[in-house]
Amino acid sequence: MPKNKAKKSIIYKGTVFFSFIFGGILAGYFWLPQSFSISYDAPKTYSDEIAIRNEINDIQEPKIIVTHIGTPKPLKSVYMSSWAAGSNSFRQKILKILDETEINAIVIDVKDYTGRISFEVVDPAFKEIGSVENRIPDIIEFIDLLHKRNVYVIGRISSFQDPYMTKKRPDLAVKKMSNKEQVWKDKKGISWIDAGSKDFWDYIVAIGKEAYSVGFDELNFDYIRFPSDGDIKNIYYPFSEGKIKADVLKEFFGYLSQNLKSTGAILSADLFGMIMTNDDDLGIGQILENTVPYFDYVTPMVYPSHFPPTWNGFKNPASVPYDVVKISMGRGVERLKMIGEDPLKLRPWLQDFNLGATYTAPLVRAQIQATYDVGLSSWMLWDPKNVYTFEALEKEANGEKTTDDM
Repeated sequence: MPKNKAKKSIIYKGTVFFSFIFGGILAGYFWLPQSFSISYDAPKTYSDEIAIRNEINDIQEPKIIVTHIGTPKPLKSVYMSSWAAGSNSFRQKILKILDETEINAIVIDVKDYTGRISFEVVDPAFKEIGSVENRIPDIIEFIDLLHKRNVYVIGRISSFQDPYMTKKRPDLAVKKMSNKEQVWKDKKGISWIDAGSKDFWDYIVAIGKEAYSVGFDELNFDYIRFPSDGDIKNIYYPFSEGKIKADVLKEFFGYLSQNLKSTGAILSADLFGMIMTNDDDLGIGQILENTVPYFDYVTPMVYPSHFPPTWNGFKNPASVPYDVVKISMGRGVERLKMIGEDPLKLRPWLQDFNLGATYTAPLVRAQIQATYDVGLSSWMLWDPKNVYTFEALEKEANGEKTTDDM
């Protein structure tokens, strides 16, 4: 962490937008007109952030000393939403998987597609913004519990998809070309921040620092792209207009690396699965070779159900998961070798949900085998409902999980 205080001042104008979402279902909105200025001193060091937390809670000595553990090699992970992480019943189900199978890591939402931060923060700027929705009130204790089981904890930060902040700072939002005063929305009705907004880059960096300060070992950045669906022809980018999208994202990746690597956090980036095999950026700005240099790991979302019909000659890619993952990740391995990067920086997201086909244990395991067959060793399972196919996972060997030393 930097030794000198970083003085920051951000002016927020417009409408404060509060949303409450449970289980991914939009429940309602509350509007409050407001204009305010935020000026704050960032904590000097990581230790300062912990001290501030203790002071806020009127604690003389820390209840828990926040620590970090090394990255497992190979890493085998499952995803857990913030709501699930705050639910004891869901925790018990996930802990059973962690205790009894080969899974040695977990991904938990720090900020999801709603734009809400899932735990209390120290940084006073966040309190002014109001983006915290305390879904995991005991986040430090929960991560400590996971660490005691030698489970590596990854914080997922959904970046430019952020309907909360587009209400707070509409000046940063993607707009309609037909009316540049109106915020543009994708086909799901979700609004986005222009990826070229450097004010928002600082916001994402600040979220990353908060996440690391409570114990997350790795920061995983998702939705690090431009919108991909909806009325694309009617989009106006107030900060990126006229720029090459891939160049905008490359600069953002460099900014993340420059400002977060010094904390000690491991960084990873989610990319569209088809980025592995496409030579262009798919119109969203993502290029594999532009991403790899700035992150410790790149995590392509090679869900077979997300590949279009006839891709690579397959009528229904979801029905041939082994082939989709092997072709995609095999090509990714080749590309990293060509630029002198270690292919083991690739760590695919695999599908464990029913879409395009019923994902039985053999279909889930087929993706894992395809990952191994191209020379990779780590993988991550995704199910938005946080319900995983236990039978697809190998049982824990000797009851021990190993990690590299920090």
